Amino acid sequence: MFERNLIAELEEWAAKPNRKPLVLRGPRQVGKTTLVDGFSKSFDNYLYVNFEKNPSIKAVFDKEGEIADLVAEIALFCNKENRPGRTLLFLDEIQGSEGAITKLRYFYEAGIPDLYVVAAGSLLETVLSRGASFPVGRVEYLAVRPCAFNEFLRAIGETQLEKALLDRRVPEALHTKTMNLFNTYALIGGMPEVVADYAANKNFLGLSSIYESLLTSYRDDIEKYAKNDTMSQAIRYILRSGWNFAAERVTLGGFAGSSYKAREMGEAFRTLEKAFILELCYPVTDAVAPMSKDLKRPPKLLWLDCGLVNYAAKVQKEVFGATDITGAWRGKAAEQAVAQELLALDSRVSNQRDFWVRNEKGSGAEVDFVFQHDGRVIPIEVKSGHNARLRSLHLFMDAAPHDVAVRVWSGPLSTDVARTPGGKEFRLINLPFYYVGQLDRMLDAGTPSGKVMV
Repeated sequence: MFERNLIAELEEWAAKPNRKPLVLRGPRQVGKTTLVDGFSKSFDNYLYVNFEKNPSIKAVFDKEGEIADLVAEIALFCNKENRPGRTLLFLDEIQGSEGAITKLRYFYEAGIPDLYVVAAGSLLETVLSRGASFPVGRVEYLAVRPCAFNEFLRAIGETQLEKALLDRRVPEALHTKTMNLFNTYALIGGMPEVVADYAANKNFLGLSSIYESLLTSYRDDIEKYAKNDTMSQAIRYILRSGWNFAAERVTLGGFAGSSYKAREMGEAFRTLEKAFILELCYPVTDAVAPMSKDLKRPPKLLWLDCGLVNYAAKVQKEVFGATDITGAWRGKAAEQAVAQELLALDSRVSNQRDFWVRNEKGSGAEVDFVFQHDGRVIPIEVKSGHNARLRSLHLFMDAAPHDVAVRVWSGPLSTDVARTPGGKEFRLINLPFYYVGQLDRMLDAGTPSGKVMV
């Protein structure tokens, strides 16, 4: 299995002198267990506990006693020698043991220098909804999400191209190749099992069984998510019909032609959000920081993975045959892929995407995404063609106190000097899709200059 970007953040966590137990959050099958297994190679001892596969170990965590004695008993349960040295304890599917959740506090307070505690669970919200809570101030969190594009390059062996990408120095001679690879990534997505299978076999058709298995696992978890039968049915409806509305603004009441009321559908959507399967992205109306979401306006529906969207919405052939993905599936495939890369920029559990709408009655102006960077709110449009078509972006720039905007496209990296109808000049960064994952560093470093576009 290929190395994930989050290994570096796990190493930073382990180097902290006052580290807290680390809780990994993310949906099923996103690679949490594989990530920690790879991280464990740098430790003297590795104790792995899975409460779903070995429920009998819960009794060990329900007892009172010293943490050192608990670790010794865990080692015995795992049939491992309790040796001195750096020990990584991984509590997987921790939602299966409220006793283990409670013990996280004592792991922190015990302050054992050579003990490193990581917990993970795909259905943690089911425990939290029953009244259990993680020890406030005694744990920290890290979001595990589908693979980013640079991880896809690493997985398929394009290590030198990945290095050039991370250095923001992809030669223009390799632009077409890199765009073709991004198109492949936008088609298959970033679920680790899918990426690993494609890297090994380079066979698109063979991925169908993996997608189907992933979707089935989410549907099978419905009863664990749902509080009642109505919510269960609403969640099932979203997981059956909602993929067709990826990257679209949606109305909760009567969503996708259903008979569910806004309150019922809202509860179902929020439950799936807590499980990290989707995000209801609400708009902002500000062109300055801090941004605040307008929860009264219709949100944009973004799913956890573009490959799952393409499979579940049955648009794989359309995306596969596109030379420019901005034209595939009315641009929704490109926007979903960009949304995925934007989310991967930040591993905080609270990280969300934002888009902009004009706060003026009767106005339909809308910018695909906005990104807060260095105190500025940067507009991002996912479009090809001449920038004169970017009318909403121009309206945003007239209201913004800065002069930087981004257009994500399939062309090479460049910067134009553009002018709004109101006469304001600004820098339009034409960013290839493959650089979205480096957006914050691109904004820091600047980009090549170009011609004036009016």
